Amino acid sequence: MKRLIKIYLFALLPISVFVSCNTMDSEADTKEGNYSDKQVNVILLIGDGMGLSQVSSVYYFGDQPPSFSRFNEISLINVSPVKLKITDSASGATAFACGEKTYNGAIGVDADTNEIPNIFEILSVKGYKTGIISTSSVTHATPACFYAHVEKRSMQCEIAEQIVDSDVDFFAGGGEGWFRNRKDGRDLYPELIHNGFTMDEPLENLTLSPEKKYGFLLAKKAMPTMLEDRGAFLSNYTNLALDYFTQSKSNFFLMIEGSQIDWAGHDNNSEYLIEEMKDFDETINVALDYAEQYGNTLVIVTADHETGGFTLSTNDGDYGDIKPSFSNGGHSATLIPVFATGNGAENFKGVYENTDIFHKIIDVVSN
Repeated sequence: MKRLIKIYLFALLPISVFVSCNTMDSEADTKEGNYSDKQVNVILLIGDGMGLSQVSSVYYFGDQPPSFSRFNEISLINVSPVKLKITDSASGATAFACGEKTYNGAIGVDADTNEIPNIFEILSVKGYKTGIISTSSVTHATPACFYAHVEKRSMQCEIAEQIVDSDVDFFAGGGEGWFRNRKDGRDLYPELIHNGFTMDEPLENLTLSPEKKYGFLLAKKAMPTMLEDRGAFLSNYTNLALDYFTQSKSNFFLMIEGSQIDWAGHDNNSEYLIEEMKDFDETINVALDYAEQYGNTLVIVTADHETGGFTLSTNDGDYGDIKPSFSNGGHSATLIPVFATGNGAENFKGVYENTDIFHKIIDVVSN
């Protein structure tokens, strides 16, 4: 099936991707590391479970000016899946990665379980490097949709196997238990190393090489929560990935997931949620700083869905005090905000479907 996807991609690319990039003005061309003669870099940040109230929380509980105020283009998406009103992360991320609506639980397959080419596969053929960073397992629903194709999100052993031969050049997060010491006895680390990955190298010993790939599996399952002192993992590894891509002088697509915003919503734990949002907010600033320094980069921040029916209500009618609260422990059907800045950000206007994120990105990198 992988071969069929590649054949499809070569048929698709001449009409959808292999279009020359507009040359930037002379001032932009002087920026350090600028890729003016190539297509646009893309940094997509997904706050899993992040609705408008979650975004609003950093304005009231954050420690710094919110990153969201640095965006000029703001829009809304409908995230409903096929035949239902409320999506899960698998269907939602497949819409972003593959540009097609599907059923809940699907990873990179359509409503009939046929594999759909994802944006990593499409852009890798064009010479892009690709990366994923997640505070959950790298085999979890959202990151998996950018490199894997399985019928059910629960198939994490199969998802882990697919990253070995995937188009991913950099990954960081949890999920080591799906790669080694598995029930089937298979150890994927030698296979990853054979395919060019340097695995789990301590940062203090690491010298990045653009000829290598890098994988970091830093927890058996998910990464710790911010309340458990995860620290600056998300922003630090975002910086590391951006350093790696810059050294390679290739264009890149980097997907960064703040996974545990969703889990805090399921738990109805406002302290947990706010700390995860503050961490995600800090990471957005890293992406924005990179785009401002190097140029020729599109930064998009959005979510797959909202979780918990989170709201910032008054505390017993006191309009000077906020009491975060939840309406349920599941996902909701609310429209989701999209923030965009940089090259092509003007395309992200209005109210549209989550699948349009994929198509808008393809349009940007093709012009």
